[in-house]
Amino acid sequence: MSRHIQVTFDAHDPKALSSFWRDVLGYVHPGPPGVDLPEGADPLAAWDDFLARVGVPEEQRNTRSAIEDPEGHGPRLFFQRVPEDKVAKNRVHLDVRAAPGLRGEERMAALEAECDRLVALGAKRVRRDEPEPPLSAGFIVMTDPEGNEFCLD
Repeated sequence: MSRHIQVTFDAHDPKALSSFWRDVLGYVHPGPPGVDLPEGADPLAAWDDFLARVGVPEEQRNTRSAIEDPEGHGPRLFFQRVPEDKVAKNRVHLDVRAAPGLRGEERMAALEAECDRLVALGAKRVRRDEPEPPLSAGFIVMTDPEGNEFCLD
């Protein structure tokens, strides 16, 4: 039997980092438990209201956040506040599949366009690895706003 997974990120600012990844992946922030959000409602604002209502002190309201695939296919991403800085390269990273099925210059052009979009969201470009058939179709290494490495693939 297969298992569902959740990918957890350590973060200084869970709300900001989850919002970045929400925009990268087209995910959504789920609403608080037992709260029916009207169409177009801001789930992060609903969480702020919910946490205030249940007595969570304001300084503890940005200790965690989560995003989910609205279609239910991808893993849930969870973000937890930690005090320490990132000090080394990730041992696990996400590959954002931005050019599935594309090859050569068409693929690299699609990756470059996505790279530009993500830089505008707060990512940093690290390097471009050119295609080396048959083992690599080429990719772009990036970091999110807190320095976590990921690849545009």
